[in-house]
Amino acid sequence: MKLNFTKMQGAGNDYIYVDCRASGLPPDAAAWAVQLSRRHYSVGADGVIYLCPPLLPGGDAAMRMFNSDGSEGAMCGNGVRCAAEFLYTHGLRRDCLHIDTARAGQRTVRRVGDGLWQVEMGRFSAAGADVGAVGLGGAPLLDVPLCAGGRSWRVNCLAVGNPHCVIFTQGAPPAGPELAAYGRALEHHPAFPGGINVEFVQQVSPTGLAVTVWERGSGATLACGTGACACAAAAVLTGRCARSVPILVQMPGGTLEVQVLRDDTLLLTGDAAATFSGTALIQPCKAPPGVV
Repeated sequence: MKLNFTKMQGAGNDYIYVDCRASGLPPDAAAWAVQLSRRHYSVGADGVIYLCPPLLPGGDAAMRMFNSDGSEGAMCGNGVRCAAEFLYTHGLRRDCLHIDTARAGQRTVRRVGDGLWQVEMGRFSAAGADVGAVGLGGAPLLDVPLCAGGRSWRVNCLAVGNPHCVIFTQGAPPAGPELAAYGRALEHHPAFPGGINVEFVQQVSPTGLAVTVWERGSGATLACGTGACACAAAAVLTGRCARSVPILVQMPGGTLEVQVLRDDTLLLTGDAAATFSGTALIQPCKAPPGVV
């Protein structure tokens, strides 16, 4: 079958958008995400986001985000901004939109410039139960010792719709093979039975963080919106940054702005842009040898 899609990106975090508002989520949504996300063999992306009918009163649409491995994410900060940009350019010409998620509730997204959106990301939590962590002690999970990948770490675990493991580094955060090795080891650590997103953070100024990302279900990505929020929240909780001031989170794909407010709510601001639209052919296929 043929599937119409739009490719979008926020700070380099790229997703394939499929408009299902008239039909609802397709039954093969997870399998399609795996097939479409394979770089070099299909459209290629960090995952697929399906725009569905709203779930809550006042909602403009709902989004369901599936990672490139077919697992479903609860929330995506870059993805929800791109969803707002898609809706805005496809008829909902309003500067304030409400986008529902299946597990993280409704998010209010405001247009603050051309292709620039700010999301109310809700409150974060450093409680083990919210993060899905076991055996790491009680809340808050800040500066906790953890061994993974053949070395010891001091981790900060937070839930921002999705679970995150934030590690502050003395020098430049790991990249390339080193990021993959450590990120994979931490993502699948027994302390996180459901897996976890991993961010390595170097503080570069009182309001600036340099971050590399290993996303649960997708691997190394150029950016992560909920990850940027988790990094900023961890920096505030550990005394590295102040509340209620813009914190600039520099990721390989671009810079996102996060504000950690007095009541532990988060504001995320960043770009959202369509890169191209097209039609994909969905068909049963077998991955080439050695490709997962």
